[in-house]
Amino acid sequence: MSTDRTAENIDRRDADDFDPRADEDFASAHRVYTELRQGCPVARSQRWGGFWALTRHADVSAVLTDKRFTTSVQNVVPKFAFTGRRPPLHLDPPEHTDYREVINRFFSKPKMARLEPLIRRDTVALLQPLIDSGETDIAADFAHRIPAYVFAEFFNLPRELAMTIREVTKIYVAAIMDVDDEVVKQYSMRLYDIARSVIAQREAEPMDPDEDLTTALLAARPNGQPLPPEMVLGCVRQLLVTGMVAPAVFIGTMFAHLAGDPALHQQLRANPSLIPAALEEYLRLFTPYRGMSRTPKEDVVIHGQTIRTDEPIALVYASANRDEAVFPDGDRFILNRPNIKDHIAFGRGIHQCAGIPLARLMLGIALEEFVLRTEHCELAGPVKMARWAEWGTTSVPLRVRGV
Repeated sequence: MSTDRTAENIDRRDADDFDPRADEDFASAHRVYTELRQGCPVARSQRWGGFWALTRHADVSAVLTDKRFTTSVQNVVPKFAFTGRRPPLHLDPPEHTDYREVINRFFSKPKMARLEPLIRRDTVALLQPLIDSGETDIAADFAHRIPAYVFAEFFNLPRELAMTIREVTKIYVAAIMDVDDEVVKQYSMRLYDIARSVIAQREAEPMDPDEDLTTALLAARPNGQPLPPEMVLGCVRQLLVTGMVAPAVFIGTMFAHLAGDPALHQQLRANPSLIPAALEEYLRLFTPYRGMSRTPKEDVVIHGQTIRTDEPIALVYASANRDEAVFPDGDRFILNRPNIKDHIAFGRGIHQCAGIPLARLMLGIALEEFVLRTEHCELAGPVKMARWAEWGTTSVPLRVRGV
């Protein structure tokens, strides 16, 4: 990232380089991002009150690890956090750290090992009837549901409640994309009500704080003091949404690609040890978040453009992960890329996704069970795409032939 604290060479604040709400097909957004990376590294959109967008890998990575930028003002474009602060995402260190330390404990290898057979059981239970039917919308019938099943196991919640959270989240996210602030507030408050009920249940009947994240937040005593109740509520409310949306659009996208690449399908069937590598390339190629944001705590200059304090900057992970400067032939799926670890599908720095181990476990099991249980799949109709701030599919009609 080229920065200069004093020079102000450009002012493109009135420019309108792209429309994040444009109708899209499977490839159109990435054509736009290629053009922006090559010719407009600090892009400007006038939507949602105006925001900047960084599309190059180096620039996105630099901002993610630069302490001059914060999530406490706005952590996503468009802004929709109207109903309170939600740790740890809305906080900077040191405030952020107390919550993150509790959360991180729940993504250990032993905990993932305990969850693995449960996730596999639920994945197979959802997938096999769809495969047996011969035709399904894999996005709506499977990818929409499996995150809630995993969520229920991880948070020790009834599956019915997890599915309710998933449905509320779906409406909430759609309202964010429509910039319908009243509906956003309404459904955010519903999520807060659910969070209150979960906390009340744990207060009345505590679980082992080593086994239940909500109980662990209630039991935490950093510096000998409990975490503030309103911040515990905000944290649980944040966790109710995190991990529900991105897997739903990503899983369908994986299968849409697989439907167009029967050779890869057969390669993974013949050699399942390649599935983890395939998943990493899918995460790079089909990164589901494209609008996570930061705001500068002071005026900064990036590639000659001054960005003022608190002006929102969308960090377009989906573009950065196809940057030809880092990933040659970045629009192609290439198994076993030598530098695949450089992708930033989960972000980077102190706010990197805490749930990476669980995400990889869920997504890897979904891919593995699908390829091993099917001999062939093909698209049975047009796919439908999610809208900013997610990138991926919401509908993937498939014809499948089981083993």
